[in-house]
Amino acid sequence: MKITILDGYGLNPGDLSWDSLASLGDLTVYDRTSPAEVVERAQGSEILLTNKTVLNAEILRSLPALKYIGVLATGYNVVDIVTAAELGITVTNIPSYSTMSVAQMVFAHLLNVTNSVEHYAGENRAGRWSRNPDFCYWDTPLIELAGKNFGIVGLGHIGMAVARIALALGMKVLAYTSKEPEHLPDGVKKAGLDTLFRESDVVSLHCPLTPATRNLVDARRLSMMKDDAILINTGRGPLVDESAVAEALQAGRLRAFCADVLSTEPPTSDNPLLSAPRAYITPHIAWATKEARTRLLDIAVANIRAFLSSTSANTVTP
Repeated sequence: MKITILDGYGLNPGDLSWDSLASLGDLTVYDRTSPAEVVERAQGSEILLTNKTVLNAEILRSLPALKYIGVLATGYNVVDIVTAAELGITVTNIPSYSTMSVAQMVFAHLLNVTNSVEHYAGENRAGRWSRNPDFCYWDTPLIELAGKNFGIVGLGHIGMAVARIALALGMKVLAYTSKEPEHLPDGVKKAGLDTLFRESDVVSLHCPLTPATRNLVDARRLSMMKDDAILINTGRGPLVDESAVAEALQAGRLRAFCADVLSTEPPTSDNPLLSAPRAYITPHIAWATKEARTRLLDIAVANIRAFLSSTSANTVTP
């Protein structure tokens, strides 16, 4: 069984072991694969693993030996699953491996805004506290979260984990969700989208990217938000209109925008959010704790084992 990983570096830059995968067949791992290299590198492979390397219809039709594609992520839009199904190729993904890591990043961003830890640590490394005439100083707003409204758009696994943390911090949680109110945890109140944006002090996006949710946060919706509200996006970059968010920050109509995802990754240098004031951008690393990546690899191996035993695990279909 020939197994090829097209872009293994993102999952394993060297701190994990491929041994569990290697035990299943003849394994070849490429750190990165350009579009022009995909067919040559994948040729003859029965099992192909990809994270962000695109496998379109043309490529799939060029790989007659291919029986299985494992997407090393939750989103599987990099694979033409309609063509894969036509060709009898099984496609799997990795759900729910990074729930707590992503929820943790939401609050890392939020606490960075409310408490400015990095700012004060830097000031003190430069000697400011040592020179200060008083026992303490502050030159940024210091914000207590307890009692404030935390709006969550999308209450899946990650959204629910975020809700639990927000409740533990004493916040009031509003959720835009398809779940019925009686099925929500205590302390979580169902709200319409516009109500959520108007009333929340913090809004965190956790909905899937669909035609209906693309640019969900646009100029109109931003105008509904409180001027001191904080917007957080650890879901998908295109959920927000990036130019509209940058304009809101420039105009002082938003306290902060925090994101771990952008519409194009890596972003172009002229992305307006990279230079906007109070925009805090991390490079799509919420999923990348060692613990989450270990779970991802373990699930990937389990998916392949299930396929080899003619059972099904995390199979995606058109």
